[in-house]
Amino acid sequence: MYRDETAETAETAETAETAETAETAETTETTETTETAGAAETGVAQAQAVVGGTDLGHLLVSLQLTDSAFPSGFYTLSHGLEGFAQQGAVGPDSLAALLHDVLRHGVGPADATALALAHRAAAAGDWDAVTATDRRLYATKLGRETRQAATRTGRQLLDLAAEVFGAPGVVRHHREVTARRAPGTQAVAAGVVYAATGVPVRQAVAADLFAFCASFAGAALRLRLTDHRLAQRLLRQAAPVIEETTHEALARGLDDLGATTFAVDVMSARHERAEARLFAS
Repeated sequence: MYRDETAETAETAETAETAETAETAETTETTETTETAGAAETGVAQAQAVVGGTDLGHLLVSLQLTDSAFPSGFYTLSHGLEGFAQQGAVGPDSLAALLHDVLRHGVGPADATALALAHRAAAAGDWDAVTATDRRLYATKLGRETRQAATRTGRQLLDLAAEVFGAPGVVRHHREVTARRAPGTQAVAAGVVYAATGVPVRQAVAADLFAFCASFAGAALRLRLTDHRLAQRLLRQAAPVIEETTHEALARGLDDLGATTFAVDVMSARHERAEARLFAS
């Protein structure tokens, strides 16, 4: 009788131990699966954060690219304003009107339109269309000064963005520009960078237009055409024009790309031959 109870007790203990071991293994496996899934989700979230995969991330990318501290080369440009100032063709009272005209008839139909086209093409992986847009925009820059300004800032943007964001699209276009298979204009470079970081095309166009206006206002400050307070009023007054220009740029195709700001072209040509210049354009 004692021997049977001992055997039964041993069997019961063995069964309990087996069940406990199975439960422990199952619990461990469940925990590992949960940790693996959590790590995968974290990896996805980190990858999205790198390229600005959220609405807030897109905003932060836009803020970084439009910040005056971002060394894209805009600080060296007056966008034709110095040429107007040298000829006495602009003053504090006409500064806003000049900026609005340049947005509506120059930057909007040319650079902003190119940015939108390049953004869509890059997002779709159509790199031939990106290059075609780049070449078309470069061809519309009539003066040597404006062409050099567009390509210098564009190449600087691509070089820095490839390091900062490391997105494949940016690296690819940077390689094409470095190999001289594309001019590397600033607007097309910006379109590629914004597309690669997931920033929506409408936001990208508006952000780049604001960066242009901020650069224009900065040049006006250095040329003593305005002061800091009036410069902020100038930017605020430009906001409705930026919205209008963004809307129109998004509706244009490649055949409609090109500026009609002939006075800016003339002032730029004169500025090239000026004896003293503060800005590169």
